[in-house]
Amino acid sequence: MSMHLAAFLIAGNASHSQVLWRHPESNPGGFLKLDYYAHIAQTLERGKFDLLFFADRLAVSTRFGGDHRYGVGYGDQDATRLDPLPVLGALAAMTSKIGLGATRSTTYSQPFSLAREFATLDHLSSGRAAWNVVTSVNQGEADNFGLRETLGHDARYDRADEFLDVVHQLWGSWAPDALLLEASSGRYANADRVTAISHRGRYFNVRGPLNIPATPQVGPVIIQAGSSHRGQDFAARWAEVVFGIQPDLARMQRFYNDLKGRAVKFGRKPGDIKVLTALMPFIGRTRAEAEEKQARHNALVDPIVGLSTLSSHMNVDFSGYALDAPIADLEVAGMQGLFSLIRELSAERQLTLADVGRLYASGVLVPQVAGTAADIADWMGHIVSKQGADGFVITPVHLPSGFDDFVEQVVPELQRRGQFRLDYRGDTLRSYLQD
Repeated sequence: MSMHLAAFLIAGNASHSQVLWRHPESNPGGFLKLDYYAHIAQTLERGKFDLLFFADRLAVSTRFGGDHRYGVGYGDQDATRLDPLPVLGALAAMTSKIGLGATRSTTYSQPFSLAREFATLDHLSSGRAAWNVVTSVNQGEADNFGLRETLGHDARYDRADEFLDVVHQLWGSWAPDALLLEASSGRYANADRVTAISHRGRYFNVRGPLNIPATPQVGPVIIQAGSSHRGQDFAARWAEVVFGIQPDLARMQRFYNDLKGRAVKFGRKPGDIKVLTALMPFIGRTRAEAEEKQARHNALVDPIVGLSTLSSHMNVDFSGYALDAPIADLEVAGMQGLFSLIRELSAERQLTLADVGRLYASGVLVPQVAGTAADIADWMGHIVSKQGADGFVITPVHLPSGFDDFVEQVVPELQRRGQFRLDYRGDTLRSYLQD
């Protein structure tokens, strides 16, 4: 079975690895320069990846300790985040095939402006745009948008459901044949093929139509990462790619089967959704060399960095809890599915809060796999063959060259085994995903 590959990025100092900027093979300040991202995108395109996408958040971490000094001071996952859409606009001109995805929040965006942003990217990239849909969870973001508190968990998804309905109407408000460009007659467009959506709902009132003609994909590919029950329902209704973080095959299989099963209740086929699970590879000429790379990376970890990001993700201040005790059984307002996984792992492995912080700083629970290119390919092939995933989101441990070994060693190994494409087929990102 041919698998799909995506790359996880943050336009900043970290990725899932929050020691990425400290890694001796990283360019510490390169994330502020365009050539850094150009190298990454061109490497991934050479490796025939379906897409790269940027995670994003709209605040520095302020939950741990009640201010920004921990997250900014130690360089956690939220310390710096450039706006990914301008970065992708530049990368569209530097690449020709790879899909280009950005995160935007339905909580702090408006449907019309977001529809314009992604319609623009889809045109300029000739049909390679993707939107990673998130519902913002942390208090720091609410503070930056003048709100006293975040929306409740289910209310975030209710708003997001209506948001997705509106943007899809806007992307469809120009029929594909509406744009005429008949210079001789002076007819720019067939106005009868452009429709005002006149949406009036609980959260949004939008007249439309969009002021951009139909795009090559008639709207971007939709990516989602919700892991709570409500989040999975949302993904089953809207997503074409679902990004999961599961630490072992059994959990991957449960997530995969649950999500595919939910798709049916929304009138979709299981194959309409590609489930990609996260992987942090350490690749060596020998297994011992790869394990040494893994150990060097993990030795850089400070638990406070991980707890700062964990506090932001869960919207809970963990600074007041004992580091040498198990994590408290809390009700969190943030990423409930991820926190449920943390509690399970803590009980199974008898982890303290400091252990959780280290685990979170080293990779936000993403499984680390160390070995030769053949070892990594074996692991990936096993996961796909056992229906744990349709493919993988590869997350780097250093940048900008952190994907080079994977593209130069693991991708050819997968191709030799017939488990990954030799070249792109189709003209748009959506067509690659159907391959």
